[in-house]
Amino acid sequence: MAGKIPVKAVLIDLSGTLHIEDNALPGAVEALKKLRHSDIAIKFVTNTTKESRRFLYERLIRLGFELKEEEIWSSLCAAQELLKTRNLKPMLMLEKEALEDFQGFTDFKDKEQNAVVIGLAPNMFNYPELNKAFRLLLKGAPLIAIHAGRYYKRADGLALGPGPFVKGLEYAADCRCEIVGKPSPTFFRTALGDLDPSLAVMIGDDVRDDIDGAQSLGMRGFLVQTGKYRPGDESRIMPAPAAVCTGFAEAVDLLLGESQLKQEAAGDH
Repeated sequence: MAGKIPVKAVLIDLSGTLHIEDNALPGAVEALKKLRHSDIAIKFVTNTTKESRRFLYERLIRLGFELKEEEIWSSLCAAQELLKTRNLKPMLMLEKEALEDFQGFTDFKDKEQNAVVIGLAPNMFNYPELNKAFRLLLKGAPLIAIHAGRYYKRADGLALGPGPFVKGLEYAADCRCEIVGKPSPTFFRTALGDLDPSLAVMIGDDVRDDIDGAQSLGMRGFLVQTGKYRPGDESRIMPAPAAVCTGFAEAVDLLLGESQLKQEAAGDH
């Protein structure tokens, strides 16, 4: 164990890893408390686009999780930063609960709009709205996908994510989207700050966006078998996840066990 790289930070997915809608996953609240007692830095990284960071934070507090709002780095925040940087006037294909994170970008008239921003917005995925987006793209507007997840886990089962609708717009308008959330390397780098990715672990239920995205940057990925996980997911990427755990609690135990072993090994020198 002495030769292993120490873990300085952990990035934690939210929906499907810590909770599903208004239900905390078994052992997740207690596991996060246990992790808080270590010296490992914690950041929550989420592609949730149906609600603002504040809505999400308040939901997690109600469920008993200990966290600060500023510890959450969301794909909505990343999208807002991109719009500011490029001075874009977007058509926002988002649910109303998410618009709080886009203050200053919600009142552009149709003729002013010069970009399409799409998240998980079931109420916007209808022919008139999709056709409006299609026509903007034909005029050269960029297609910005907050994320392009294929599906996600709800209390009643798996449900379509924004990915199929993003792909439909790409196909129709013969364009390519820009993804700002996971698995974007920029999204992960922003969450890590100046930390070397090799010193961080990502814990999540999405083998592509969470695990493959993180490992492509040099982190280690711990895949949890909750949320959107489906049997065999661990074999869908190469390299395979660094670890596969039954849930967040087991991932934390593995992480803290490794951390303790590394501290003991360091003390032997």
